[in-house]
Amino acid sequence: MGVVVDSITGSIVAMVTPMQSDGAIDWDRLDALVDWHVEMGTDGIVPVGTTGESATVTPAEHCEIVKRVVGRVAGRVPVIAGTGANATEEAVFLTREAKEAGVDACLLVTPYYNKPTQEGLVRHYDYIASAVDVPIVLYNVPGRTACDMLPETVARLADVANIIGIKEATGDLGRSLKIQELCGDRVVVYSGDDETAVDLMLDGAKGTISVTANVAPKLMGEVCRAAVAGKADEVRTLNQRLMLLHQRLFLEANPIPVKWALVQMGKIEDGIRLPLTELSAAYHEPVREALREAGAIN
Repeated sequence: MGVVVDSITGSIVAMVTPMQSDGAIDWDRLDALVDWHVEMGTDGIVPVGTTGESATVTPAEHCEIVKRVVGRVAGRVPVIAGTGANATEEAVFLTREAKEAGVDACLLVTPYYNKPTQEGLVRHYDYIASAVDVPIVLYNVPGRTACDMLPETVARLADVANIIGIKEATGDLGRSLKIQELCGDRVVVYSGDDETAVDLMLDGAKGTISVTANVAPKLMGEVCRAAVAGKADEVRTLNQRLMLLHQRLFLEANPIPVKWALVQMGKIEDGIRLPLTELSAAYHEPVREALREAGAIN
């Protein structure tokens, strides 16, 4: 698994799923987004993660999006498919389908709503890893799932051969450092919080699975590569141009602001699925200001 781990670093976009105004998947825009990310220097692509509205696409759509992205990427950058679910067997199904599509790894969010115990989390991930021989990245985002995977639990799962990493999205740098301390080189830590990602990468994380990268892929790639290389002064200067985006893309629930931003950039149509809705008018100018600061729009 070491080769896989070493190949997935830097700016990994948690890519939105383009939709038409009626909510249908916009396959042409999906292809165009993939090409744009590769051209702009994005280091990896996550289709149908939580930013990709995995909660509201159908299982058939989910699998088709993964296949489409893998085919379009054509080996140019790693693809990490979002395959998490709050039902273990559903997660196995999605993970197996992603493996057959040819992904490099799978990203599995902790089961949401169920509130499993730490023992339940160990059994959930161990079961999936045993059922599907594909590199697995854990994903902890308790603010969205109401389930917090503790560092000690990550350390237990680090002994499973094909669990290779974790996306840590608490924004708690101490938490991520504790995971690195307990796990050593058995798992790779990725940031899942854009605002604190630079600090975490300077402290040893290998990259970030990013919302901001959706709208500023070139600059985000430069920031991440500098951070992973330990260039602290350079990366903080670059990252300052992105800080408003890191903050304002979460003024409403993700991916509402980032999809609205991409509409303003002409990258996607104004499509999002209920119960999510278009960004509230009060936030339009703050998000535009952040886009201008990052050079994403004039």
